[in-house]
Amino acid sequence: MSVIKVTSEHQYDVVIGKPWLSELITSLPDYSRVAIFFSENQRKYIPEVSTPAEVHYFPLPDGEGAKSSQTLLKMWDWMGAAGFTRSDVVIAVGGGTITDAAGFLSATWMRGIDWIAVPTTLAGMVDASVGGKTGINSEYGKNLIGAFHSPRKVIIDPEWLRTLPARDLAAGLAEVIKTGFISDASILDLMKEFHLDRDRENLELLTQLIEKSVSVKAQVVSTDFRESFEREILNYGHTLGHAIERHSRYALRHGEAISIGLVFAAHLSSIHCSLSSDVVQQHIDLLSKIGLPTSYDREAFAQLHALMSIDKKSRGNSLRFVGLSEVGKTQRIEGLKMEDIALVYEKIAK
Repeated sequence: MSVIKVTSEHQYDVVIGKPWLSELITSLPDYSRVAIFFSENQRKYIPEVSTPAEVHYFPLPDGEGAKSSQTLLKMWDWMGAAGFTRSDVVIAVGGGTITDAAGFLSATWMRGIDWIAVPTTLAGMVDASVGGKTGINSEYGKNLIGAFHSPRKVIIDPEWLRTLPARDLAAGLAEVIKTGFISDASILDLMKEFHLDRDRENLELLTQLIEKSVSVKAQVVSTDFRESFEREILNYGHTLGHAIERHSRYALRHGEAISIGLVFAAHLSSIHCSLSSDVVQQHIDLLSKIGLPTSYDREAFAQLHALMSIDKKSRGNSLRFVGLSEVGKTQRIEGLKMEDIALVYEKIAK
């Protein structure tokens, strides 16, 4: 077991490698009521939680359906009907959509109550559950409605990874690879030797990758909780990635869309940050080796550009990208014209 501390509006622990249910139960004695939110497709994995507190179980739609305003209205109604107050706690058991939605519920119910994240997907473990960003989607874009509201604890039990199909595990590895490029090259060394079919149940290796990725995010978030500057490096590959995710109507997993965004960001960096062609190719090799996409529809560019323009990383009429000059060294790329972006997009178009 390892514990990584994150400093935000308060300090909290990310506990990695301990059985989630026992760790959760030890975290509940101070609460009167407990709301456990989980996705419908994980209902069979949610046991009865034995605690003196009054426990309520609330299933949410699978996938991005959990992050809609309609779902949030139902969640608020459930909390009100059950009588939840500031002395109570929300538990989010699930992937990134569940932790995002339940975290935002916690941020908004009575102006903020405690919550605990139990991520069950690799993407949730290394990205969505850590850092205090919570939110839901708008008809106009992903995560446009949200708040910074950190959990009281994050409980990462790698045993959950045994429940994932290979596609979801690969999608989560896109976020792992991202942290390698922006900060920790040892992650890239491990991923070079990683083979999805052989290593998908190698929990020792996966736990090592989780610890390294969470450590990167914890360090960045603790330095810049509200994303005034430093935290923006975590958006590497996400400006285009979020637009692709939205354009695909979420047919692509988050990590699959981010994979394409990472390759685009690498090509953009080769032009505007002098990133070497070898590192660009390293992006393509690592991502494609685990079956992730690295290209997208050529005809989609105009729509993607419009979607990027209302992304939360934009400032005014200017798109803002995170670039890479070498592994571990990031910088902002701003002030590009549409034709500049289109030229780079051609490198990933199919």
